[in-house]
Amino acid sequence: MEIDLDKIVTQEETGEDAPIDQVEGRVQAEMKRIEGHAKEGVAQGLQDKELEREGRELQAEAERELEQQ
Repeated sequence: MEIDLDKIVTQEETGEDAPIDQVEGRVQAEMKRIEGHAKEGVAQGLQDKELEREGRELQAEAERELEQQ
């Protein structure tokens, strides 16, 4: 069996991200969500409204990124 080189289509040609790149973006968004949750929890303990707001915003941003993927 021979491979027909004319029928091979690369990921670069299709514009598709490599699987490792797809995972990397998701992992970064998940880490951002976790960081936001941690900030919010610490802020509640410290009663720091500004830090709590930052934590919620970070979580919301991560959720948007995850939905896009």
